[in-house]
Amino acid sequence: MGGPSKGTGIATREAYGEELAKLGEENKDIIVLDADLSTSTKTAVFGKKFPDRFFDMGIAEQNMIGVAAGISFTGKTVFASSFAMFASGRPWEQIRNAVCHNNANVKIVATHGGISVGEDGASHQALEDIAIMRAIPKMKVINPADGAATRKIIREVASDFGPTYVRLSRPKFPILYDDSYSFKIGRGNLLDDGSDCAIIAIGYEVNESLKAAEMLKAEGISVRVIDMASIKPLDSGLVLKAARECGCIVTAEEHSIIGGLGGAVAECVSAGYPVPVVRVGVKDVFGESGDFLSLLEKFGLTAPHIANAVRAAIKMKA
Repeated sequence: MGGPSKGTGIATREAYGEELAKLGEENKDIIVLDADLSTSTKTAVFGKKFPDRFFDMGIAEQNMIGVAAGISFTGKTVFASSFAMFASGRPWEQIRNAVCHNNANVKIVATHGGISVGEDGASHQALEDIAIMRAIPKMKVINPADGAATRKIIREVASDFGPTYVRLSRPKFPILYDDSYSFKIGRGNLLDDGSDCAIIAIGYEVNESLKAAEMLKAEGISVRVIDMASIKPLDSGLVLKAARECGCIVTAEEHSIIGGLGGAVAECVSAGYPVPVVRVGVKDVFGESGDFLSLLEKFGLTAPHIANAVRAAIKMKA
C-alpha cells in the first residue's frame, strides 16, 4: 500500500485536474468554479473539456462560494477552487453560513497549501487553513500525501454528500501509493508498523516521516507511520490504538502546530488515552519566500527533525 519514496511523481494539484476531468465525463452533474487561477489550480483541464459546466468567477472568492452553494441546491455537485490562502481565508463567512450551515454539497479544493508555495512568500502560504476549516461544523477536511491518493480522494469526495475541504500543494510530491490504494473518509492508513513511537502525518510530511522511520530503524527504534489524510473526521480508533500500543505519538504537518493535525490528534489522545504528543509543524510564525526544500529545513519539517521529535517523545514516556 505504501512505503519509502519511489521517486518523484506529479503535483497533487495536477492529479486533481486530471481526475476532475475524468469525473466530468462520468457525472454530468459536476459543476466547477474557479477564482481566476484555473491554470494554476488545474481546473482549466475540466474547463477546456466542459466549458458549459465551468465558470471562472474572477478574483471574487466570496461570491464564488455563495454561487457554489446556490448551484448545489439544484442537485449539482460543485467543486470550487483557488489557492488555499484565498479559498479558506477570504470567503470564510460564506463557507460557514452558505455552505456548512446549509450542508451544501460543495467541495472546496484548495491548491498551493502550506510553505510549499515557496517563492510566493508569507502572503500566499496558508499555514492556518486546516485549523479554520476544521473548526466549522459539518466540514470534512482532507490532505492527501501524493498524486495517486489525490485521485482516489477526489473520487470519494465527489460521491460523498456535504461540505468538504481538500488541501493540495504546488510542487511535485514523491510517489507513495499505487492504484491499489483505497481511501475512505474518516480512515487513516498504516504505512509502516512499529511499537516504540507512532508518527501520524499528512501531505508531504508523510514522505518525510517514512524517511525518519528508516533513519530510526538503524538505531533500533521501531516506529509506526500513519498517513492521516482524513483530518476531520479523524480516525480516532487508529490514533488511540497507536497511543496504547506505542506509548507516544509524533505528528508531522506542513501547517501551523496550532489547530491542525497536531491539535486534532492531541485532542483525541488527551480525551481517550493520554500519552506524550510531540507536534512537528510550523511553530506559530508566518512563512517566508524561498525554495520549498530550503523552507522545509528552515521550519524544521525534514526527516531528521521528525526523528529528533520521536527521540524526544520516547524520553517522555512514563
